Amino acid sequence: MAASEPIIGAMNVKARLFRAFTSSVRPGRDSGWTLLIATISALVLAPLLVIFTAWRQPVWDIWEHLYATVLPDLLVNTAMLSVGVCVASAVLGVSLAWLTAMCEFPGRRVLSWALLLPLAMPGYVLAVAVLGLLDFGGPVASLIRGLFGPGAWTPPARSTPVIIAVLTLTLYPYVYLLTRNAFLTQGQRVLEAARTLGCSPFRAFYKVILPMARPWVAGGVMLVLMETLADFGTVSAFNFDTFTTAIYKAWYGFFSLPAAAQLSSCLVTVVFVVVLLEQRLRSRRRYAESRPIATGTRLRLEGPWRWLALAYACGVLLLALVLPVGQLMFWAIGSFGEEFNGRYLSLIYHSLRLGLIGAVIVVLASLGVAYGQRRRPGPGHRAMVRLANLGYALPGPVLAVGLFIPMIALDRYVSTFLQDAFGLEPGALLTGTGLAMLLAYLVRFLAVGFKAVDGAMHRIPPHLDEAARLMGHGGFSRLMRLHLPLLRNGLLTAATLVFVDIMKEMPITLMTRPFGVDTLAVKIFELTSEGEWERAALPALTLLAAGVLPIVLFMRAGEGAGGSGRRSEKG
Repeated sequence: MAASEPIIGAMNVKARLFRAFTSSVRPGRDSGWTLLIATISALVLAPLLVIFTAWRQPVWDIWEHLYATVLPDLLVNTAMLSVGVCVASAVLGVSLAWLTAMCEFPGRRVLSWALLLPLAMPGYVLAVAVLGLLDFGGPVASLIRGLFGPGAWTPPARSTPVIIAVLTLTLYPYVYLLTRNAFLTQGQRVLEAARTLGCSPFRAFYKVILPMARPWVAGGVMLVLMETLADFGTVSAFNFDTFTTAIYKAWYGFFSLPAAAQLSSCLVTVVFVVVLLEQRLRSRRRYAESRPIATGTRLRLEGPWRWLALAYACGVLLLALVLPVGQLMFWAIGSFGEEFNGRYLSLIYHSLRLGLIGAVIVVLASLGVAYGQRRRPGPGHRAMVRLANLGYALPGPVLAVGLFIPMIALDRYVSTFLQDAFGLEPGALLTGTGLAMLLAYLVRFLAVGFKAVDGAMHRIPPHLDEAARLMGHGGFSRLMRLHLPLLRNGLLTAATLVFVDIMKEMPITLMTRPFGVDTLAVKIFELTSEGEWERAALPALTLLAAGVLPIVLFMRAGEGAGGSGRRSEKG
């Protein structure tokens, strides 16, 4: 009975949620779309209710053990990691955005998009390369001992500054991208006004440009903070205790789902505070756009400054991409004959299959939510859609725990019913089939698919819907015959983004996968846990290659927007 209490409470709240939100929506032909949106919103709400209701039965013995052993350390570690990564990402992202948006130096055009490439590098993949580079027998330590003697100091591989640096190098593009767009859209009038008032370039940046871009900088930092709090693979590779690793250890170390759920509720509380701050900062963005910076009006760096700017930007790419990829390729070549076998092909197959199935589920749900909101853009639907998109802010371990607990309760209920009624022993029908994993994918990545699909949906003129309705086409017929052909590119973009995110996702797959289903991300976790860096290189490179796809899509979209802008200027 204790295990079924969370799912019963979640189902009760789900019913109240549906009644509350649908009261403002007119029943009739659109009730099916309302039901779909309400169901997906309830899927996001259910794990939250499960983890918070777990406090009704606190496991004090486990909490006493955690307090005596790891709890103080993980609180300090999480705080240090969050502050360090946010500060370092802000400094790195803002400085690189200023150089590529407002200054002119050799290589600026190429570096402006190349500095986004570290987004393709999962944090745990970079951790594998860095641990191999800085290990006692690695190339960096060996080079230092060769130059300065066997007793020379070498940088510790598993230190807090190294972990902060690894996460910073993979997350700074969030700040860089948002801040660079802010600098570009502020336009040359702001820069010219500051220069006319006698400000030097540095003073104009510090007094005028940076304050105006502060909401975008803060928004990027908030994204970095949420990703840092949700990170599991990177900190696990370094054996660095944070809330996410504590949730995993409470489940698989203490075999206590209630303790894992209670730890998850603490982490979710922090994440929600961050989300509220980010939304508050976003609501304060009220600056008007000006003419974009023209090439001739950028600050032209002269003398050694131009080469320092080039060296700085290239140095970041060297540390974040070139050296790690080189190390992984060196390892992969050495272990290719041993690792490239049937077992490795099965890992690729499982990763591709889960990515494709998850992408189809998420895209179909995103299409239903976007189309339902288009048909009835009322306050009830908007509130439900906002709730449905909140799942992306939830860390993977939280979703794994919050969805697995009700699945276990349902499994027990169904098994007991079938055994009592028919004498059957079906076993784990839900938790053994990966259903919890697919639902977690849906909750986690719906926002990714929805943004792409909804953006494409908004580009379809409303009068086309009216014309199709006058021709006698109902809601579903309009969706199939009118919207789907026009949404093809948006659906493809959404499927690609979700597919790559699922392939790289580690904690959800690790904690909810059926027995015997291993993926590339899970294999990397298992090998790094055993210190097998060389064997982890091949799957790491495969995931890195997959991560490049969203960056290529983003660059092509940017080029398309730029090209259309140039055509409109000529016209």
